[in-house]
Amino acid sequence: MKHFNNLILASNSPRRKQLLTEVGLKFEVKTIDFEEVFPEDLVVEHVAEYLAIEKNKAHREAFKEGIIITADTVVIFANRILGKPKDEKEARQVLKILSGKIHQVISGVCISNEEKHISFSSVTEVHFHELTEDEIDHYIEIAPPLDKAGSYGIQDWIGLIGVEWIKGSYYNVVGLPVDQVYKTLCSEF
Repeated sequence: MKHFNNLILASNSPRRKQLLTEVGLKFEVKTIDFEEVFPEDLVVEHVAEYLAIEKNKAHREAFKEGIIITADTVVIFANRILGKPKDEKEARQVLKILSGKIHQVISGVCISNEEKHISFSSVTEVHFHELTEDEIDHYIEIAPPLDKAGSYGIQDWIGLIGVEWIKGSYYNVVGLPVDQVYKTLCSEF
């Protein structure tokens, strides 16, 4: 297993931290405040990677040395980004929209050191069964998804009972395409 000196995960996501830990990487979590804004005319499929690159630039200014990993995950349905819900009512609405349908989860990742940066996107299609109102209510009661794009976590109860199939990386939907991150680190850094 390759080891990297001064590896920094610039994310407060407990899921991203867990995935990198499970791979066996040694890293520090270091974050700065970053406002997630993007040009209104940007194609929705490019938003996650754009934000990952911008986060990386901001963190590179704050932390001059080391390998910095930044990421952003978006859920897209009908050419619209479904972000983190502002409250439980919005979470219910989003889950009703996704029920019985296919949506995309795109994670953008940017990895940099002092000399270069590499960015990429990972796309996964997710298909939910028809979800009942009781199932949606139960999920929101036991695991309020207010910190999750698209109002759900595939690793949560709703994913266990509601996801019929996925096409692409499961871990991308969790929040980080850890296989691509690991391969990029090993081949480029």
